Amino acid sequence: MSLHRRQFIALGAGAAGLAAASSTAIPAAAAVSGQGYQWRNVEIVGGGFVTGIIHHPGQRGLVYARTDIGGAYRMDNRTKRWQPLLDWVGWDEWNWTGVESLALDPNDPRRLYLAVGTYTNDWSPINAAILRSDDQGRTFRRTDLPFKLGGNEPGRSMGERLVVDPRDGRILYLGTRNHGLWRSTDRGATWARVESFPSVGQAGLGLGFVFFDARGARHGRPTPTIYVGATDTASPLYRSTDGGVTWASVPGQPTGLLPHHGELAPDGHIYVTYGDLPGPYEMYNGAVHKVDTATGVWTDITPLRPNTGGEAGFGYGGLAVDPRRPGTVMVSTMSRWGPVDDIFRSIDGGRTWHSIAERQVLDTSGSPYLDFHGTAKLGWMIGDISIDPFDSNKVMYVTGATIFGTDDVTGAEAGRATHWSVRAQGLEETAVLDLISPPWGPPLISALGDIGVYRHERLDVVPPDGQAANPVSGSSPSLDYAALAEGFVVRVAYGGSKERGAYSTDAGVSWQPFAGEPAGSSQPGRIVLSADARTIVWVPGDVAPHYSRDRGTTWVPVEGLPNGVVVAGDRVDGSKFYAFDPATGTAYVSVNGGVAFLPSATGLPTGAGKLETVLERAGRCWLAAGPGGLWRSVDGGTTYQRLASVGEAHTIGFGKAGVGRAEMAAYISGVVGGVRGIFRSDDDGVSWVRVNDDQHQYAWTGSAITGDPRRYGRVYISTNGRGIPYGEPCSNGW
Repeated sequence: MSLHRRQFIALGAGAAGLAAASSTAIPAAAAVSGQGYQWRNVEIVGGGFVTGIIHHPGQRGLVYARTDIGGAYRMDNRTKRWQPLLDWVGWDEWNWTGVESLALDPNDPRRLYLAVGTYTNDWSPINAAILRSDDQGRTFRRTDLPFKLGGNEPGRSMGERLVVDPRDGRILYLGTRNHGLWRSTDRGATWARVESFPSVGQAGLGLGFVFFDARGARHGRPTPTIYVGATDTASPLYRSTDGGVTWASVPGQPTGLLPHHGELAPDGHIYVTYGDLPGPYEMYNGAVHKVDTATGVWTDITPLRPNTGGEAGFGYGGLAVDPRRPGTVMVSTMSRWGPVDDIFRSIDGGRTWHSIAERQVLDTSGSPYLDFHGTAKLGWMIGDISIDPFDSNKVMYVTGATIFGTDDVTGAEAGRATHWSVRAQGLEETAVLDLISPPWGPPLISALGDIGVYRHERLDVVPPDGQAANPVSGSSPSLDYAALAEGFVVRVAYGGSKERGAYSTDAGVSWQPFAGEPAGSSQPGRIVLSADARTIVWVPGDVAPHYSRDRGTTWVPVEGLPNGVVVAGDRVDGSKFYAFDPATGTAYVSVNGGVAFLPSATGLPTGAGKLETVLERAGRCWLAAGPGGLWRSVDGGTTYQRLASVGEAHTIGFGKAGVGRAEMAAYISGVVGGVRGIFRSDDDGVSWVRVNDDQHQYAWTGSAITGDPRRYGRVYISTNGRGIPYGEPCSNGW
């Protein structure tokens, strides 16, 4: 301990006490220019809740999917890959990446409508919008709504809330969560509330679906018969027979549950799935009912009763009818966490049912991480099902992690196995929490929300071994590497005691859990390594930062740091660490391997902060301070200077230097010259070039960024629901 103390005395003398943040800014570049980049996604496939899927009834192979935080997609029928439609959504409009509902015009395959809005709460000040496309989502026009929607809130797989009149494409209806029923008569350009509709449903859930009964209705005129599902246990289903002028509760209907999906079959029966709660996480009771619209007679056709056979309760969510085969219907359980959710299929209007799970053959090779709890399962959070209107053998359904599909579903009624495989290729919905690109090993290791840590040997191939194991983890907010100790990586995740941290000595091929953890901690926080891998510093956030010198077996409180700091290890000097407290704007330095820190600079911005250090440059530390800009230290963290060219910097990372350049390329997600985007600097932050464009904005990109130390120009960025986009200069051969 005396040796460490002497080192700090020397530091204090050399620094002449605390240094204030420098008032001399590094000069700004004269202009911001753009460079042609090509963008694609690191292949993971899925990774989030796909909340809805719809086949167009009039064009073979035209299918759309919506997600809770990752936008909407259209299937490319040639490549069998999903094409993202909302990558143009920018930072300030991030709330539009949650798609509450989507609607197709049955008579015009070009037209697509999206009701976008992720949250109704105060997390975002951004109201919802209707996005209108007449070219299948390649371009959109926008109508702002005077309220919010909840694409990532309970009941988000209900639907569809947005629908186009099949006899008059000018008319659309929208069921909202808190503001009743709305109607447009000009293809979604303007909207007005349907004041005559008698229910708003439960607060925050509202009206879950709308559909038409167009039988007998004349083309070019509004369809008279309309149904609306309301989260009203006393009256779940309403009907209008005069084009929405008046409404009445459908007589004889079951009560006491919330409707999830409702569909009209070609034989005139309406099918409805119900749960006692909106899902997707909790349902303890549910049912499936149908009504014959000719007679008004309701029938309970529930395939499997909840709360029977000793298992916990569940409800019903997904629903599909076959437009080619009257009487063919498929439904899914929801929140049947044990033994597993199932899909049931009937070809006789629900008199008898066939379990898909009982005779399924499930191929998860398209997303190996789906096996992370052992044997692959049919899925969980099965919120929607769609039968191909041109081929009754083909079905797709959505889950909390992917899309599954089959080409032989009719074998179920013959007692044969049905074969299902991952059909989510191109759909990338992970929330990315951290990224590293070491100078050795794979080009990328990622830490993701919900599904853990991944080693990406190839960027265009799904990691064949799935997520990191020992332990298998869920959301993983942080990982780091030791630049001078090839193969050494650490990670943390949410989990139980002694399941939150692990290290690898082979660049993430295998892992060993930490034998101990900071006393009293229950959170993962952030974790960093010294350059030589001798020291691990763990900042859980709920207790003081700790360090370990025995690969996580024992942990000792760090001296001199408050809770909630961000820390980075020098990439060259194994004895040096840097820290920053965003609450006070104070920087700290350790020169004894993280044992103790002393404050080194004050007056830095408060509120946000990310630190990153540079390969092959000891004493270089950069601070991305969000709206407070980008700061750089070249003297071992003693002083920091702001780069005047950067207005905002929410992330900072480094990659291989350009030809003839001495310094590594720097990358940020931020604002330069009044323009928001992803930027690269080849001259130590003096000038910047924007490397993304307006069609590749990916909404919120503020969690992590890194260049590739072995490939100039390549940059990996984080998103909150669009996976890991990476870009390279067009000249790199794409």
